[in-house]
Amino acid sequence: MIDRVGPTQRPNQKVRGYQQWRSLLFMHWAVPAADLRRLVPASLELDLYDGVAYIGVVPFAMQGVRPAWCPASLAFEFLETNVRTYVTHGDQPGVYFLSLEAASTLAVWAARRFWALPYYYARMQMERHGDEVTYESARRRSKATHRVRYRIGDTVPASQPGTLQFFFLERYLLFVERHGQLYTGQVHHTPYPARRAEVLEIRDRLLPAAGIAGCDGPPAFAHYSEGVDVEVFALQKN
Repeated sequence: MIDRVGPTQRPNQKVRGYQQWRSLLFMHWAVPAADLRRLVPASLELDLYDGVAYIGVVPFAMQGVRPAWCPASLAFEFLETNVRTYVTHGDQPGVYFLSLEAASTLAVWAARRFWALPYYYARMQMERHGDEVTYESARRRSKATHRVRYRIGDTVPASQPGTLQFFFLERYLLFVERHGQLYTGQVHHTPYPARRAEVLEIRDRLLPAAGIAGCDGPPAFAHYSEGVDVEVFALQKN
C-alpha cells in the first residue's frame, strides 16, 4: 500500500538547504499512462489517481534560496517552472520531473551538477495585478516556451489524504536517476494553503518539448498557493 502520509513528516536528517516557494500555480492535465510510461525510468511505477495518469506544469517564484551553511543575507531568488508527473517507488509516492526551467544560470548549474535534475535556463517574468497573474518563460535557444494568465480564486479547505487535491499538492519526495542509479530527495514544509485558480489564457510548449502531446487547451485542474517555507535534504541512494 502506498504511504501518502509518511513523507509529509519531517525526516531526522541534516538540513542541506532552505528555500521559499511563492506564488505557485499547479496546473494538471489527464494523459494516457502509456505516454508517460515511456518517459519515466523503469525503476519507478506511475502513480495514478482512480486509474488516471496526470501531468503537471507548475510556474512559481523561488526566494530565499541558499545552502544550509550560507547566511540568509546571501540567499538569492529566481523564477522557476516545472513539468512533472507522479510516481511511486515501493510504497513511497513522489514526483518525477520531465523538465525544470529556471531564470538563474547558477541554479541550473547546481541542480544539474549535484542533483542530476533536467534544468534549463530560461528568460522568465511574472506580473501580478490584484488577483490576476501573468507568467512567461522562454528557454534559451529553444521553442520550449510557456505563457499563462490566471486569476486567483477563493481559499479551499486544507488538502485531505485520499483527495485529488492532496494527490497533486502534497508531494515531498522526488526521484531522479543518475548513472543508472535511483536516488530519492526529500523536502519538508507545512501543507500548502490552497486556493482555486482560473486559467484565463495559456500557450504552452513545455509539454510538447518534454514529449507530451494532446494538452493544448486549459488544464483540467488548477490550484494556487501563496507559498511555503521549505527545508531541503540530501539525495539518498535507493
